[in-house]
Amino acid sequence: MDESTAEERILAGLDEEQRAVATTLSGPLCVLAGAGTGKTRAITHRIAYGVHTGVYNPNRLLAVTFTARAAAEMRTRLRDLGVGTVQARTFHAAALRQLQYFWPHAVGGQLPGLLDHKAQLIAAAASRLRLPTDRAAIRDLASEIEWAKVSMLTPETYLTHAHDRGEPGGLDTIAVGRLFQAYEDVKGDRNLIDFEDVLLITVGILAEDPRVAATVREQYRHFVVDEYQDVSPLQQRLLDLWLGGREELCVVGDASQTIYSFTGATPRHLLDFRTRYPESKVVKLVRDYRSTPQVVGLANTLLKSRRSSGLSADSLWSAPLDLVAQRPSGAAAEFLECSDDEAESAAVADRIKILIDHGTQASEIAVLFRTNGQSEAYERALAGVGVGYQLRGGERFFARKEVRDAILQMRAASRAAVEEPLGQLVRDILGNLGYQNEAPKSGGAVRERWESLAALVALADELVVARDTPEHAFNLVDFVAELQERATAQHAPTVQGVTLASLHSAKGLEWDAVFLVGLSEGLMPISFADTPETVDEERRLLYVGITRAREFLNFSWSTARTPGGRANRKPSRFLDGLRPGSVGGEPTGPRLAAAGKRRKTAAPSLCRVCGKVLTTGAERKIGRCNSCPAGYDEAVFQELRAWRLEEATAADVPAFVVFTDATLIAIAEAAPQDLAGLSNLPGVGPAKLERYGEAVLEIVASA
Repeated sequence: MDESTAEERILAGLDEEQRAVATTLSGPLCVLAGAGTGKTRAITHRIAYGVHTGVYNPNRLLAVTFTARAAAEMRTRLRDLGVGTVQARTFHAAALRQLQYFWPHAVGGQLPGLLDHKAQLIAAAASRLRLPTDRAAIRDLASEIEWAKVSMLTPETYLTHAHDRGEPGGLDTIAVGRLFQAYEDVKGDRNLIDFEDVLLITVGILAEDPRVAATVREQYRHFVVDEYQDVSPLQQRLLDLWLGGREELCVVGDASQTIYSFTGATPRHLLDFRTRYPESKVVKLVRDYRSTPQVVGLANTLLKSRRSSGLSADSLWSAPLDLVAQRPSGAAAEFLECSDDEAESAAVADRIKILIDHGTQASEIAVLFRTNGQSEAYERALAGVGVGYQLRGGERFFARKEVRDAILQMRAASRAAVEEPLGQLVRDILGNLGYQNEAPKSGGAVRERWESLAALVALADELVVARDTPEHAFNLVDFVAELQERATAQHAPTVQGVTLASLHSAKGLEWDAVFLVGLSEGLMPISFADTPETVDEERRLLYVGITRAREFLNFSWSTARTPGGRANRKPSRFLDGLRPGSVGGEPTGPRLAAAGKRRKTAAPSLCRVCGKVLTTGAERKIGRCNSCPAGYDEAVFQELRAWRLEEATAADVPAFVVFTDATLIAIAEAAPQDLAGLSNLPGVGPAKLERYGEAVLEIVASA
């Protein structure tokens, strides 16, 4: 393939704004990228285009992001674009590599050991000071010390900057400052450094040793920083030292997705980028390819509903990007109020079971909550209806015994020359460990083991499609190498099972259906969000949760914690304007028709026959008011209803779960000729299209 063809291939399929990012090869460049707008695609294609056009030397460009998973995904995409030698790393991984290389020359001796977890040393420091601590307190103190260090504070300067930090671990700021110093002393005594030290020491060496700084700047000429809204002051200082006054920098971010301020992240660097680089080019990515218009509309409304709350908070709140959905219309969001937490988890589990029974894969469903302690109720409820789940943040995929055994078996088999296609070969090898094509009927450990092995089989099939070329067939040796790299980066394949995750850990992920649970005051926003800035961050956190959904959203909350308890909980203030009937919200259904008449709407839906305003959801779905004559053959509608009844009876679900009357009327009036035409109708999502599409078209055609 010649270079011009490669360049055309790299730019093919990019929209106008993404192409602007990909073809702007000199910095400074700021990409403001909303959720689901293809930012990773844009920046990886920019890197690939720069390499193929000769502007970038692949060995002299560093792409930086914030999680090992994101870095691994970026490396995979770059490899698929033919520029696999470009480095994509986290800030910590890039700094650690430099520190390991330069330590003997700049400091001398052997690099101290790297501390994986702070808990043990913090406990030792607390013991030295005779401070009482428990496991929860130690966790909070570890987070506080990490915040202080990424904010470039010392134990001495911590006191002057921590006046509004509360009492981490139940200790006042003076005690925390003493503990901070004791922790540093214990580390020094044991010749250890922590992850924040990796950045701090690298910054110190680059700032103080001109030779080391010159070497690094000679090595890296161009920088790309993803998730720039999450940069801490320490990471920004390191980036400045890497650049050394140069401007070959591309940053990508969205201030509306800043949800890690408690770790020291700040959107300030993103918001002030134009001030720092007056000549910089800014490209906005607002075309949302992930979510339906219904999901995108709720996300936009949530951010637009925020009101001014003082100079300090307003300075950290930028005007949100107004996302424009690119997908066909989908299902309206559901809002569910329950009597107590147990009833809420049971109702959500039942709804998930219905989705799975009607074609949605379990791995494409997520339950997202504010705190990890909320997961247990949903684990029980899903187990009660026979639905598997995976807890994000639990045991890591590559640490599971069956996965480690599988990799060992495949590594051994890769030493023998086997002509069998990779997919079948992997199935044969994993068959020795209990894998079979059909999922076991039982749940528990047996099912979890099968899910792990099935994920490896699915990954093998996926990589054969992506990596097979006429010049080289993707084989078992390649697959084992890929697994080893993914294990190092903790880039796990998709496991079948509903995902249970906190809203924070869901960042960067997406699913077809998302259930946002526990949306009551005190949980969303969380009770300790007691300043305008922290409430704004809670709003952004819910925004991140909403934008994880591709097709379906369910919002739920309970009015009491326990069955029979006092119903004194209120729905989250963030639902005002989102849920039907709330202030600023769009009423749906006959029950709320009166509220709809009282409320002015920006763009009312009009009947296509008489031109009157449509007041109910059913009328808006079919595009005409109930009093106007139907524009369809009644016989077609009745045939569709009879077919729906058969489907609902066979599946033991209410008829509306298959299709509502309004959707059947829309189908009868539009008389679609093919699946594409059917998919454009409201109420016909991808799962229903796949499950019922051919049958519906056959009824329409025969009539």
